[in-house]
Amino acid sequence: MLHVSMIGYGAIGAGVMELLKSDPEVVFDVVIVPEAALASAGPMVRALAPQARVAVRLDYDGVRPDLLIECAGHGAIEEHILPALERGIACMVVSIGALCEPGLAERLEQAARRGKTQVQLLSGAIGAIDALSAAKIGGLDSVVYTGRKPPGAWKDTPAEALFALDALDGVTVIFEGSAREAARLYPKNANVAATLALAGLGLDHTQVRLLADPAVTENVHHVEAKGAFGGFELTMRGKPLVANPKTSALTVFSVVRALNNRAHALSI
Repeated sequence: MLHVSMIGYGAIGAGVMELLKSDPEVVFDVVIVPEAALASAGPMVRALAPQARVAVRLDYDGVRPDLLIECAGHGAIEEHILPALERGIACMVVSIGALCEPGLAERLEQAARRGKTQVQLLSGAIGAIDALSAAKIGGLDSVVYTGRKPPGAWKDTPAEALFALDALDGVTVIFEGSAREAARLYPKNANVAATLALAGLGLDHTQVRLLADPAVTENVHHVEAKGAFGGFELTMRGKPLVANPKTSALTVFSVVRALNNRAHALSI
């Protein structure tokens, strides 16, 4: 049985717990939320996991979880993941776009080494991460990621100040540059770019184009990679979460898959 603590109970966290509520091999013991959300989150969490406790931080003097998983956003890595790794608690991270911050990926690795544990970066809304990571070993020449989303998915981002998103009548390039810059400017929309970069050529050498397209209703991800292995192209059309159109539903499924692989006897 895998005892899990989870940071965050937004659209991703709630979706994960809903899908795993009947799995006897995965037990949610603690769900970490901001202090302002304690009262409101408690009943919702316990409706899916009656045994779960809602708290603002892990009690390191109490029962240690087998795994701490971040589903809360970039700030949770600094506040919760790094201290847990230092104390030897294995962690999973969803908000990979946070690792565009210089030195943060190295700090995660160093904290895990000191704690003699491991931090796993989840693939989230994109596929072929296993193929890209394998291709990196043989030598990669280029990785280009194009993200295409409905204009509404770019609201509350820098694109809103640059373009009349509600009035677009055709495909508009809202960003073109490195994965590091894409993840910095569009942290809630560019986790995919950061994931591909960390699996492949790195944040500064992975090229990114972000598009607003009024003709699509799904999040469309296209990856093209070339190297010593040959080449591949991948196109994925991900339906957004109803609760948060900036997040792909596949992100929730990616978390559930990772937990299943930790908890069950057979892993793939």
